[in-house]
Amino acid sequence: MSWYNEAIFYHIYPLGLCGAPKQNEYTTPVHRLNTLLPWINHIKEIGCTALYIGPLFESVGHGYETTDYKKLDSRLGTNEDLTAFVKACHEKGIKVIFDGVFNHTGRDFFAFKDIQKNREHSQYLNWYCNVNFWGNNEYNDGFSYDNWGGYNLLVKLNQRNPEVQNYICDVIRYWVSEFDVDGIRLDAADVLDFDFMRALRRTAEEVKPDFWLMGEVIHGDYSRWVNGETLHSVTNYALHKALYSGHNDHNYFEIAHTVKYLQNMGNLDLYNFVDNHDVERIYTKLSNKAHFNPVHVLLYTLPGVPSIYYGSEFGIEGRKERSSDDSLRPALVLADYADAKETNPCTALVAALGKIRQNTPALSYGSYAELQLTNRQFAFARDLDGVRVVVTVNNDDNDAWMNLPAGNASEYVGTLTGQKVSVEGERINVCVHANSGEIWVPAGDMPEYTPVKVEVKEKAVKESVKEETPAAEETAVAEETTVAEETTVAEKTSATKTEEKETASESTDVNTISTATKETAATEEKVTEASEKSTAKEPVKVDPNKAPEDMTVEELQAAILAKMASNGPVTDQMKKTVDDNIWHDSLVNWLKSFR
Repeated sequence: MSWYNEAIFYHIYPLGLCGAPKQNEYTTPVHRLNTLLPWINHIKEIGCTALYIGPLFESVGHGYETTDYKKLDSRLGTNEDLTAFVKACHEKGIKVIFDGVFNHTGRDFFAFKDIQKNREHSQYLNWYCNVNFWGNNEYNDGFSYDNWGGYNLLVKLNQRNPEVQNYICDVIRYWVSEFDVDGIRLDAADVLDFDFMRALRRTAEEVKPDFWLMGEVIHGDYSRWVNGETLHSVTNYALHKALYSGHNDHNYFEIAHTVKYLQNMGNLDLYNFVDNHDVERIYTKLSNKAHFNPVHVLLYTLPGVPSIYYGSEFGIEGRKERSSDDSLRPALVLADYADAKETNPCTALVAALGKIRQNTPALSYGSYAELQLTNRQFAFARDLDGVRVVVTVNNDDNDAWMNLPAGNASEYVGTLTGQKVSVEGERINVCVHANSGEIWVPAGDMPEYTPVKVEVKEKAVKESVKEETPAAEETAVAEETTVAEETTVAEKTSATKTEEKETASESTDVNTISTATKETAATEEKVTEASEKSTAKEPVKVDPNKAPEDMTVEELQAAILAKMASNGPVTDQMKKTVDDNIWHDSLVNWLKSFR
């Protein structure tokens, strides 16, 4: 096993957290990265053991239009600052991974500048995809080229060019020798060339033991990317969606079936998260703010590697805007949250879960078994070496009792509340508080924890948060309001949630496994019915004059399939990949990527 198998990540978008200017004037470096040194102690104190930080390197604006892969962005400081920062993290036992933006460069990158100057005679002509001197663009370059997401600011690298592969592999070697980095998060990994990723994997195995490659992948069969030849992990957007909508809809079936769907891909250590620099804050997404508790209990206990995005441990809000992601990437002053562990219930919960996760190996390595499932209550076990850890969550406004199969122990203790329950007939009967969760471990076999009051009271959180934004329920977001009904089992289940609510037990006294079994069977029958109905629905008509940003998810999916069909036969797997993507912004970028 490697360090990343039991890591708990903290995610920082440095240009935002440091309050850097939006545009880089390439002037004298400003040592803003040094202002993040106090955050290292905070990261450790809330139980995180690894840091994903990026983008870091010289760029024009938001950081993903790279100008120089070997120079820290001058808005953040110097290479010496970055070396010292990583060293300070390592001294605290925190691993560090950088953002690797290797799918595209900015227009100020040396190879592209050479093409602008020397045109057809440039030695770097083949470094980019489809450079065409019969075309033009909005910059009036006198040539066109492939880009990422429809943005000519992001010039698509030709990853099949051996010179490009060698250059990027040398960048990785440089990052290890210069900064001692422990891994890389690959931006836009879902559009990276697979042979290129194999070359990156070979380099990773060469530069450092257990060097970790994690890719940004939005949709599809994650096992295509996570395997022994390419990447170690990818971003788990499927679970991200299920965690917030499963609570907003009082539909734990969606979460449970998403876990099953992911397990069918194999034993993958996916990168789990509830928010990041590209999506809305979890506290904004949740209709009931009290669900912050069960959402994070699941984040820390379901299979995968958990991650916290900076500021979300304080319960701050952030809403995605069409023209700007600035509200998702705010500048924060750590001193404003100096006593958050003691006064902010969100921070107290995250810190407690970090401690529990570090001291409970079954949560990192244990097998997964579903124990009980209704719309509003969910229980599962993580089993390792004969030790059973039981996780229970409740999204109802009332307490609920659950009777569950236990492990080989005489007594269990709730690590968040300190409750103790005796094992009777190899089962435990536990109370799960309203809108809450608990992690039950055998008493005596694992460390017991000081109870932490983690009820999320909206008033208390708002008082501790410096930045106030309107309540999430007042804004409709395309990503959250439009859901494909015929894709994975998880989405199918979500589509039948209304029927489930009418038939599922609303009782808060859940005493037998048989009830959950019957409800699961009923749900699966409805899923089948919904699937049969979905095959008969009329094709979606797409207005060719409609801007992608104004299309619905269904219209975007139909438009993408039409583009694919114009290029050749569309296989069932291709259709499934499109159907599996229910994220509006991702589909917009996908559609724009077609020429």
